[in-house]
Amino acid sequence: MTKDYQTITRIAGPLVIADKIEGAKFDEICDIELPSGETRTGQILEVDGDKVLVQVFQGTEGLDIKNTKLRLKGRGLELNLSPDIQGRIFSGLGDPIDKAPQIIPELKRDINGSPINPCARNYPNDFIQTGISAIDGLNTLSRGQKLPIFSGSGLPHARLAAQIARQAKVLGGKDKFAVVFGAMGITFEEAEFFMSNLRKTGAIENSVLYINLANDPAIERIATPRVALTAAEYLAFDLGMHVLVILIDMTNYCESLREVSAARKEVPGRRGYPGYLYTDLASIYERAGRIKDKKGSITLIPILTMPDDDKTHPIPDLTGYITEGQIILDRSLDRKKIYPPIDPLPSLSRLRDKAIGEGKTREDQPALANQLFAAYARGREVRELVVVLGEAALNDTDKLYLKFAEQFENRFINQGENDNRSIIQTLDLGWELLSILPREELKRIKDDMYEKYGKNKTS
Repeated sequence: MTKDYQTITRIAGPLVIADKIEGAKFDEICDIELPSGETRTGQILEVDGDKVLVQVFQGTEGLDIKNTKLRLKGRGLELNLSPDIQGRIFSGLGDPIDKAPQIIPELKRDINGSPINPCARNYPNDFIQTGISAIDGLNTLSRGQKLPIFSGSGLPHARLAAQIARQAKVLGGKDKFAVVFGAMGITFEEAEFFMSNLRKTGAIENSVLYINLANDPAIERIATPRVALTAAEYLAFDLGMHVLVILIDMTNYCESLREVSAARKEVPGRRGYPGYLYTDLASIYERAGRIKDKKGSITLIPILTMPDDDKTHPIPDLTGYITEGQIILDRSLDRKKIYPPIDPLPSLSRLRDKAIGEGKTREDQPALANQLFAAYARGREVRELVVVLGEAALNDTDKLYLKFAEQFENRFINQGENDNRSIIQTLDLGWELLSILPREELKRIKDDMYEKYGKNKTS
């Protein structure tokens, strides 16, 4: 028999403090009933004797200290799960918002889950094709990897996320592939863009969307990535699917965490974020991966907008420590109308070499990718030289590198939003661009590889 408590003593931002509560537990869910009869969901953040601190997911606006009731549920926040979640759109807390019926659950699972035990992990070493050359060819995504995208305000990360969601697939085999999309604090226009984009291409049939809008309570954003990952764990480890999880925008999530921390009067860490930001992000990111003796996998692409394009900001900085690389969107490439504006030089996929080469993509990819990196870096250096000394100071080889850099940006990095390139098309284009440079400059390409692939691509 559940008991109603009418003992709320204080409201602070999204938090409620109540006393004389019996048997409360950390992370327990409670119903908060307003005098109007409306019920909101809360979660216990702290227990001190018979006092509890509760975060209210729908916000505390309209709450009345004297007449609001609090009812413990005796469990954590759970998500209804069944194979029918595919093709559906939910709120950030897992309630349907697509005008379709409620899910009839096969099971319910606590959204907090747990990070994968390192001893139970399988190494991510299978190639996932996104159809985007700057990722597939140079900073390859592995199945089970955590590869964030670092963006900036106004850059097309939403378009890139939608393109990856539409195009991503595991090469070879007939394993089922699904996309789980968790959006935090995005605008209605962005949400409508994602939904219509996936509907138009039919990709929504293999997708599950959890959407927290900018006008939804900020506190709800703290639950959204955990809800999305709980759904992904069910699809991957219960149903044996390969799942790609896209979380956008992790910066909004961290801002909500800071808001709750400030309301709790915690001692702030770097730039006002709580000192446990690293631990909290790790508890999300480390739920992705592959598990031994399990068929499915979870590959995670968190997307975050760097405040002031600052890579040293706590959110990208800590994310970089936890994850296996980063894809960086560059504002100068965006100004040149290059889409996607991925800068390959500061970008990195630490698991690239495990997912490419013979038997995975094609035998020439490791050498080709290294040579493309080196040639583009040299081309960028020459471009900076031109700014200082003028083009007249360049020798013939420098001019070829300058030409290569321009062609590389305009043809390899730049591609249409609906241009889904296979890995073979990407590699062939790389060889075609290297034909701009003389053979003696391609120091990372062995003769046998050049004879087999390079000569055939020379114009």
